[in-house]
Amino acid sequence: MNGISTDSIMAIRSAILQKNAALRDATATPGGAQVDGVKGGGIGAPSGPADFTTALKGALEKVNGLQSEASAATNAFERGETTDIAAVMLAKQKASISFEATLQVRNKLLSAYRDIMSMPV
Repeated sequence: MNGISTDSIMAIRSAILQKNAALRDATATPGGAQVDGVKGGGIGAPSGPADFTTALKGALEKVNGLQSEASAATNAFERGETTDIAAVMLAKQKASISFEATLQVRNKLLSAYRDIMSMPV
């Protein structure tokens, strides 16, 4: 396997998981602290329609921005203004993943809405 042993792969994986856990612990905030300008509080925390609308609008704007960046990078590559295909592909993947995540959130919201609407009164 090109000189890479299973033990070294497992050691790298373990190091990545430890760093992810450390990052998750460092960014976890108690109660109503704010992270990236969005008020947190966990499941069941009171939030008004304006908070939800603002968060949703911000997320959609971010997805749109990533798609615009990917389009601009693609166009620049096609015009020969840049030769960094890796940066172009990375921008396209970021846009694709963000769009897919947004689509999945939308699907979950629609499913929850349908479940609520089908509940007996």
